[in-house]
Amino acid sequence: MNGKHVVVIGSGFAGISAATHLAASGYQVTVAEKNSTPGGRARKFETGGFVFDMGPSWYWMPDVFDRYFETFGKKVSDYYDLVRLDPSYAVIYGKDDILSIPADLQAFKQMFEDLESGSGKRLEEFLSQAAYKYQVGIHDLVHKPSRSLMEFARLSLLRDLFRMDIFQSMSKHVRKFFKEDKIIRLMEFPVLFLGETAENIPALYSLMNYADIALGTWYPMGGMHKIIEGMVALAEEKGVEFRFSSPVKQINVTNGKAHSITFENGETLDADVVVAGADYHHVDTKLLAPAYRNYSDSYWDTRVMAPSSLLFYLGVDKKLKNLLHHNLYFDEPLGPHADAIYTRPRWPEKPLFYVSAPSVTDPSVAPEGKENLFLLVPLAPGLTDTEELREKYYHMVMDRLEALSGQEIRSHVIYRRSYAHKDFMADYHAFKGNAYGLANTLTQTAILKPSLKSKKVSNLYYTGQLTVPGPGVPPSLISGGVVAKEIQKEHQ
Repeated sequence: MNGKHVVVIGSGFAGISAATHLAASGYQVTVAEKNSTPGGRARKFETGGFVFDMGPSWYWMPDVFDRYFETFGKKVSDYYDLVRLDPSYAVIYGKDDILSIPADLQAFKQMFEDLESGSGKRLEEFLSQAAYKYQVGIHDLVHKPSRSLMEFARLSLLRDLFRMDIFQSMSKHVRKFFKEDKIIRLMEFPVLFLGETAENIPALYSLMNYADIALGTWYPMGGMHKIIEGMVALAEEKGVEFRFSSPVKQINVTNGKAHSITFENGETLDADVVVAGADYHHVDTKLLAPAYRNYSDSYWDTRVMAPSSLLFYLGVDKKLKNLLHHNLYFDEPLGPHADAIYTRPRWPEKPLFYVSAPSVTDPSVAPEGKENLFLLVPLAPGLTDTEELREKYYHMVMDRLEALSGQEIRSHVIYRRSYAHKDFMADYHAFKGNAYGLANTLTQTAILKPSLKSKKVSNLYYTGQLTVPGPGVPPSLISGGVVAKEIQKEHQ
C-alpha cells in the first residue's frame, strides 16, 4: 500500500476498472455509488422470474475483456461462461426479408456474394484494412490519455493515422467497396453504437466491422451483468471498498486540490485523489464550485451527444418464434430516423428499432416456457419524455414487431417496464438523458474530447463515456485503465 486514498465516484465499467487498477497498484480505493447496485447502465433487475439487463446487451471485442482480466492474473472463465452466438444476429428488412448473420466468415462472405456479385472478394480487402485499424486503434490509440498532441507525434503513428482513414467518412468508405443497399446498411450499422450516422463518423471505425464479422458476437450466460459481478468480485479481491446508495453531493476543493467528498447525507470522506466515473457534465457542473469547472455551459451545449433511447423490458408468457437473440429492424429507411436524432431533434415518425431476446440463448433469464424481451428505439437526447409518448411508441413498435414476426405478442405480455430520458437523468445524471455518452465524431476524437484530467483541480480525473477513448463497454473498460496509469504517474 502506498497510503494514498482514491475515491472513485460511480461504479460503471470505467469506475470499477479504474478502481481495480489502482487497488492492484497499492492504493486504498473506495467506490461511491448513488444506486443500490453496481454497474451503472449495466445494472440488472429481477421480477417474477425474469432477469433483465438494463443497458448494454452486445458483447463485442472479446479480446478487450480477456486482456482486462489477464492484467490481474485472471481469466474471463473465472467469472462467467461466454458463448459465441451463431447466427450472430438477424437484420429484418421487411416481411420475410431477413438476413441471419452467420458467425462463420466463409459463410458471411458467401452471403455477401449472393447479394452482390464480387462483394465477397471486396469484403476480404475491406476486412484486411479494418483488421489493421483494429490492431492499431484498440491496441495503441485508445490507450493514450489524449492530453497532448505529442502523444501522437511518433512518425510511425502519424503514418498509421493516415492509413486509418480518420479524415474520410464511414459512409464514403463503405460505398467504395459495396453498392447493394442491404450490404451498405449492414456495414454501417455498427457505428450507430458510436453515436452518429456513418456520414459523420470517421472511416477509422470500420474497425467495428472487424469486431463484428471477424471477432464475433458473444454472450455471458446469465446476462451482461455477469461481467459486472465478475469485475466487482475481482475489485474486492484487490481491496476495493464499495459504498452503495451513497450519492455524492460535492467534491471539496481547497487551493486547487480536492481533499474530500461530501455525500448527500452530510457525511464527508477524505481523499488524496478523486476519479469521476459518473456523468462528466454532472460532476463538472453540479459537484464542483463554479471556479473549478473544466467547461462552460456553452461548451456543453455545443457537444454532440450520442442518442438517448426508449427501452421496454417485457416478460412474455409464451415462447416466441422468428426471433434470434439480437434482432435489428431495418424495415424503414434510416434517413428520416437519423434526421430526427441528429439534424432536427424530435420523436421519429417511423423509427428503426432493436429487439433482444436473451431467453432464446439463456433459459435462466426467464421462467420456463416464457420469453424475456428488451426493445430499444434510438432517440435524440434532450427530448420531452412523457408517459403518453412512451405508450404511443410502444404500440407503434409492437405493431411492426408482431407483423414482421408473424405472431401476437402484446396480449401475452405479463410484465412491462419502460425507460427513457427522464430515467437516464434520474438514475445516472445523464446529460440531456443520453444513453451512450459523447458521439465519436472527428471533432470529438482523442484530444478533442473532454479532458480526463481537471484543468483546475490537480488531483481530479475523469473516466467513462464522455472522455477518452469514448462510448461503449470495451472503451469504458479501457478508459478506467488509462486514467489509473495517469494517476500512478502523477500521484505515487
